[in-house]
Amino acid sequence: MTVTTREVTNDEADIRLDRWFRRHFPGLSQGAIQKFCRTGQVRVDGKRVEAATRLNPGQTVRVPPIPAAPAPAKLVHELDPRLAAEMRAMVLYSDDDLIVLNKPQGLPTQGGPGISKHVDMMLAALREGIDPKPRLVHRLDRETSGVLVVARTPGVAAKLAAAFRGRDVEKVYWAIVCGRPVPVEGRIDVELVRIDGFRGERAAIAGAYDTDTARAITDYRTLDHAGRKLAWLELRPLTGRTHQLRVSCASIGAPILGDLPYGEERPGEERRNTALYEGLGETLHLHARQISLPHPSGGRLVVEADLPPHMADTFRTLGFTAPPAERPLRR
Repeated sequence: MTVTTREVTNDEADIRLDRWFRRHFPGLSQGAIQKFCRTGQVRVDGKRVEAATRLNPGQTVRVPPIPAAPAPAKLVHELDPRLAAEMRAMVLYSDDDLIVLNKPQGLPTQGGPGISKHVDMMLAALREGIDPKPRLVHRLDRETSGVLVVARTPGVAAKLAAAFRGRDVEKVYWAIVCGRPVPVEGRIDVELVRIDGFRGERAAIAGAYDTDTARAITDYRTLDHAGRKLAWLELRPLTGRTHQLRVSCASIGAPILGDLPYGEERPGEERRNTALYEGLGETLHLHARQISLPHPSGGRLVVEADLPPHMADTFRTLGFTAPPAERPLRR
């Protein structure tokens, strides 16, 4: 065992030093990494550093002698072939940096209590060779369908996550709402507050005395309507808040069709939820139609996703004509 040096690659830009070590030496504990830094055995460009130091491409890392990690007790089980086929069928666009999926309605993005099938675990089907499993960089609600971006490597994931945080990503959603907004287009600008409940996290319009609120801004446009009872909206969120589109639509008296948690119960001969319409089911009608983002290797990528089956059926029932998704475009 000898001292070696390694150069930080472009894909490792902005990664923490301790995470860099765990990527290259997965058997190394956090305590050992911190001790190496504290005693000066690990250096970056010849200088002493802390474990949380972020690295830049081209820097050199001094690596002390590290014992060989023991062989793993067992190999990770391969993904079920049926799930792998489902995942591959979701792919809308793929290159060396990222993948764009069309997530089905009802499929969770990540795991949780009682969830055994989700996008994150199915991403193993898109691993190539010894490359790591692709990584999520944003999420869609379980009941929301449409475009979902994943990164092939940790470095690309960091770049894409920064683009989402910096509002460099433009998103377009389609929704069927109960009611016809007046005016037919405009901007919804509200303050939201998070609510934790036994059914999970929700959001609501903030009250006068609420604290820790978040501003949510959404531009909307009516693309078609069926009288005054139902409308097809294009939604462009300018911020990214939990359940932003669902709360925003409900706030203008047009809850998204099938969105029972945000439909207002109205008493009558029978209690009625305003997000329901007879004959059209109780499935959420919200679809991430398009995403436009800066590509990690340069230029801009635009990808669209066709409607999920339940929304396509509703469009036919209402006589709405949705154009097919355009081919992915990188410019």
